[in-house]
Amino acid sequence: MGRFSDIINKDKPVLVDFFAEWCGPCKMMSPILKEVKDNLGESVSIIKIDVDKNQGLATKYQVKGVPTLLLFKNGKQIWRQSGLVQKQELLSLLKTKI
Repeated sequence: MGRFSDIINKDKPVLVDFFAEWCGPCKMMSPILKEVKDNLGESVSIIKIDVDKNQGLATKYQVKGVPTLLLFKNGKQIWRQSGLVQKQELLSLLKTKI
C-alpha cells in the first residue's frame, strides 16, 4: 500500500482505473485511457489497479463495481466515477485539473 500512496501524492493528477480482467466495459476503457494519455502526455499519470489482485485497495476506496475511475491530486481524491467514461469527458475533466 505504501507505493500506491506515494503514487497518488503527486502534484500532477493521477487517474486510477480500478478494473478486472473479466470485465467487458473495463476492456473498452483501456483504449480510451491510452488515447487520453497520448493526448495529455506527462501532465497526468494513469495507473491501472486489478481489483482481484488488490482487494485491499479496492476495499479502502470502496470500489464496488468495475470499471471505477478515481482522480487524485496531492493525495486527495478529487473525482470519482463508475462505469465507462468517454474520452472527451475524461479529457475535459483532466484539463481542468492539470
